[in-house]
Amino acid sequence: MVVKRFTKKTVAKKAVSKSKLKKGEVREEEPIKKSNRPEDEVVTYAERDFELKEIAAQGSKILIGLPWLTRFERARITGARALQLSLGAPPLIAAPGASTSIGLAMGEVAQKALPISIRRVLPNGVYQDIPIDWMR
Repeated sequence: MVVKRFTKKTVAKKAVSKSKLKKGEVREEEPIKKSNRPEDEVVTYAERDFELKEIAAQGSKILIGLPWLTRFERARITGARALQLSLGAPPLIAAPGASTSIGLAMGEVAQKALPISIRRVLPNGVYQDIPIDWMR
């Protein structure tokens, strides 16, 4: 069994030899195909641009989404706050039972001690910034 080893030089030589053209010859660039399907089967859609538009708050009413933190929002906030705590940020609550930065961050989220807002965006670009203390 013969094993060929390619170095940077041999790979570069092969690339140069493939790209050599005869004098006066012009290479045409082939368009990059994005799909293996025939062109009459491929459907393309016009790109839609939209601008973000904020919904004005009506008191402390949540207009977009659920009136509580979703598990994804809770996880994102907890992870970000745990990173801050592990890098030396001062804790915002006194939690003698929390031994890790994650436990302390979970306690801060549960007590709504963080000065943070959640931005919930709809597909049409409308959004609402919701302070964490409005959540149940």
